Amino acid sequence: MRQIKTATACVNLLKRYLFKLIHSKTLNMNTEVGTKENPWMLKTAPGTSEYQMYKSEKDSKDILVCVVGSTVLHYDYRCLADLQNMLKSHGDWMELGSADEQKPAKDGTVEAWGRSPENPVGGWYGLKKGFRGRFGMYIPPLMEYLGLAELEHNPKNNRMKAK
Repeated sequence: MRQIKTATACVNLLKRYLFKLIHSKTLNMNTEVGTKENPWMLKTAPGTSEYQMYKSEKDSKDILVCVVGSTVLHYDYRCLADLQNMLKSHGDWMELGSADEQKPAKDGTVEAWGRSPENPVGGWYGLKKGFRGRFGMYIPPLMEYLGLAELEHNPKNNRMKAK
């Protein structure tokens, strides 16, 4: 049974590597990655959903734009550095705990921190009212892609920690 889990983990890792490789081969090498024209192609931690993110500007503020199907979410760009710093201070794995804005976030999770009055921005990193949640779903895979964090890829209850 342990060998099956190890083989499954290897297959999942290979799938993620091939996904990144395929997308990187289709990029124009003169184009910066992480722009609207050339977004980061990501998958949620369980690997069940694909989405895109890119850096943009709104009202003279750097933001992350997250496109999931026809839904567009905005997050404060500084969340990447702030979350990495918090995870370094935390020093251990932290559960992601994704939740919609209208639902409470589980205490002690990345999601709860991303909306806490105790974080560096004093509240939500999500910027579009009604779509401010899911911080724990969409920001951690980008941090992993950028080499800022380690992320688990289980079907449920995934965690992350700073690199």
